[in-house]
Amino acid sequence: MEDVQNSPALVNIPIDRVGIKNMKYPLVVRKKNNGLLHTVASVNLYVDLPSTFKGTHMSRFVEALQEWNGILDYHSFVCLLKDIKNRLKARKSHVSFTFPFFMEREAPKSKSPALIDYMCYFSGELESNTNKMVMTLGVEVPVMTVCPCSLAISKKGAHSQRTVVRIKVKFNGLLWLEDLIAIAQESASSPVYALLKRVDEKYVTETAFENPAFVEDVVRNVSQKLISHPLIYWFKAEAESFESIHNHNAYACIEMNC
Repeated sequence: MEDVQNSPALVNIPIDRVGIKNMKYPLVVRKKNNGLLHTVASVNLYVDLPSTFKGTHMSRFVEALQEWNGILDYHSFVCLLKDIKNRLKARKSHVSFTFPFFMEREAPKSKSPALIDYMCYFSGELESNTNKMVMTLGVEVPVMTVCPCSLAISKKGAHSQRTVVRIKVKFNGLLWLEDLIAIAQESASSPVYALLKRVDEKYVTETAFENPAFVEDVVRNVSQKLISHPLIYWFKAEAESFESIHNHNAYACIEMNC
């Protein structure tokens, strides 16, 4: 049968990334306590395409993913990237997973346990003519912030809101999702919880009001911790506050090579 994809391109321009996007696939993620988490990921798989080829072979991405063991760790991930690169006869391959990561979190006073989910991201690119993989790990963590300005000028209380902290890092070695989640939680006025009893609500509210934070404070706190981390050499830290007294969001971002 005719292989149309390998025919010459009418427009002689190379493509940086071509492949399949937003494919749902079961995934096993290793946890810091040696456990395993079974989740479902949205998967993107790409390669580069030289200007001489009209198209890529989309079915080969699916074949590579189907033959992969489905466990997200360094060695299996490198195997997947190499397999895609070889199947597609490409110079570069790129794979990314976006998935919910569930952790059990105890309420601060009653110690009542409940699962809470964090949206996480992991990607890797196998560089051209090398076996080196550039890895990016990311988390999206809900937290609570209390406005320092509102607290300073108000006789009764202050406005507070849920804020989302987004962290993406490039790193060497073994870096756990749980560590990035903790960095985000420690950088705001308070973590948020799935289950709180009255004694917990009292504690969370009082703790948050003792630690007011602008979005600027949050991204600076996150960045300070990431800069000092021995495995991280690049990061992007974002804080987006879903304001309780405005119809817009407050936002701050720091992106830096360490």
